[in-house]
Amino acid sequence: MMMVYGMFVFSLPTAAYQSLQRQTQWRQSSLSRIGKRPAVQFLGPGSDTITLTGELYPEFTGGQSNLDQLRAMGDQGAAWPLIEGTGRMYGLYTIDSMDEGTDRYFRDGAAQHITFSLSLSRIDDDRRELLGTISETALRAVTQALA
Repeated sequence: MMMVYGMFVFSLPTAAYQSLQRQTQWRQSSLSRIGKRPAVQFLGPGSDTITLTGELYPEFTGGQSNLDQLRAMGDQGAAWPLIEGTGRMYGLYTIDSMDEGTDRYFRDGAAQHITFSLSLSRIDDDRRELLGTISETALRAVTQALA
């Protein structure tokens, strides 16, 4: 297991990512002053985004159904915990976007090679209604990951 996002497990049988890029920002506000440099005040943390990119080879790794599970989680608009396989807790994240590309196809039109990029944004909101709940899709994902 590389990472867990809610009930979705990133691993070789599902969707192993090849790179993780994280961008963290902090907010600063400046106030113009006459004859002096602007006064700057730290306002607190800004956005925190993580982008996971990877390639899938459905004959050997996860396939389209795994990306469809992530899309279903994104459709909920909910926040899910993001936890690395080492136990490192990143926080609660929502799915901003997912890019997908396919090439090299089987006879039936299924892709032999799938590339993906998943963009996640951290939220620090304590409202419970933003947290994801286990749905039928999530239960299916867990069942498939355990099989």
